[in-house]
Amino acid sequence: MPQGRFQSLQDPETLRMFIENLREGVYITNEAGEILDANPACLEILGVSSLEELRHHRAQDLFADPAQRVQEMELLARQGEVREIEITLRRPDGEERTVLDSCHVMRDAETGQLLYHGILIDISGRKQLESRFHEASLRDPLTGCYNRRFLGEVQRRLSSFETWGTIVVDVDNFKEFNDDFGHQAGDEVLIKVSRFLQLNARAEDAVVRMGGDEFLLLLLGASAHYVAEVGQRLRLTAAEQDIPSFSLGWATRHGTETLERTIDHADRELLQIRLFERRSRQKRLRSPRRRLVEGVLAD
Repeated sequence: MPQGRFQSLQDPETLRMFIENLREGVYITNEAGEILDANPACLEILGVSSLEELRHHRAQDLFADPAQRVQEMELLARQGEVREIEITLRRPDGEERTVLDSCHVMRDAETGQLLYHGILIDISGRKQLESRFHEASLRDPLTGCYNRRFLGEVQRRLSSFETWGTIVVDVDNFKEFNDDFGHQAGDEVLIKVSRFLQLNARAEDAVVRMGGDEFLLLLLGASAHYVAEVGQRLRLTAAEQDIPSFSLGWATRHGTETLERTIDHADRELLQIRLFERRSRQKRLRSPRRRLVEGVLAD
């Protein structure tokens, strides 16, 4: 029975049409990095409109990180192929794309020239989605501030030589307010305080909701003078605005202590300030009463 057209990949026209309609990018380069051929999907991934335009660029020039190119070429020299190695390409217009590259080495029997036949799968959309999901996992859903998981990630990346400051912020009498007015009103208080902190922090500073009514400002690279300046400014600015009352304490890193220890120091300062303020209020309340008693006894 005679075989019809387009029923075998051995047929050159069938193979050509098949490659041209693939969503994956197919390419051929030589040892010098010259791009000899590519299908339409590859042109789209690399941000060019024609093969002629693509040939103005060498493969090595399209790597955002030259070290990735070196690594891939070493693997190809050692193994003869790579399967779905993740690389970041930088298109001529500057946009970056993350792709999975599968490539194998061919040697032209007639010329002895090394050729690289590869397939690119664009996973930029997936990486962006993963990044958004990861970012969401580091955020408090109520306030949009970072959460404790974020702090754990930061601590793992911090250098032993870095400096930082921490400011612990605790909303005053929040439990009583929550009990009296309900959780929805309490949530509105937390949102208002968090927005105030974010508006009054630098872009590089992180506002973290530690849980309940406690927040943290993490100031990387900050000096003790700057941390104290920010703490005092927060007090003064909050007093001038309609911001729910809060207490705060701050500390800067000492020696090689961990971030967790610096936070503990700031927390202890906050507790000492609250204790001092409570005693001051009690003293002010007792003083008129004591003067009254002393006046009666004098009479």
